[in-house]
Amino acid sequence: MSDHDLVLERVLDAPRELVWKALTTPEHIRKWWAPRPYRTTDIALDLVPGGIFRMRMVGPDGFDTGTGGTGCVLDVAEGTRIVWTSALGPGWRPNDPGPAADCGGFLFTAIMSIEDAPGGKTLYRAVAMHKSLADAETHAKMGFHEGWGTCADQLGEVAGTLA
Repeated sequence: MSDHDLVLERVLDAPRELVWKALTTPEHIRKWWAPRPYRTTDIALDLVPGGIFRMRMVGPDGFDTGTGGTGCVLDVAEGTRIVWTSALGPGWRPNDPGPAADCGGFLFTAIMSIEDAPGGKTLYRAVAMHKSLADAETHAKMGFHEGWGTCADQLGEVAGTLA
């Protein structure tokens, strides 16, 4: 980890297998990906290296990521980790840093991992890696911890309903 990374951790009250299901199944992703009252309206997810990773979010204030949030899956470790980036599109094609820059004017790589925690719970960790400290600070000021934290809590809620 470096000072260019933003890290979020949560212990979710659901077993890892159910958190993985909620993390990787579009019908479940739709329920937790965007912090309420925002909504996830379009999901394109191919969990193989080079696959598409797109989550379109819209908000009550007119906010809409459109297709600018299209990224590329870099790595998947079944049941434990997904790595994706906004710097590349599907098939490893470089993204235009304009519309693909996730509304903050920067590109990043995300590592979303889960592991077993005591008591049948799951440790969820999200790391957003940035090119520069300035990009990390911009992402933090946009509300990374609040927004991604809310989504992590929602992920736990959704996973808990799958039992």
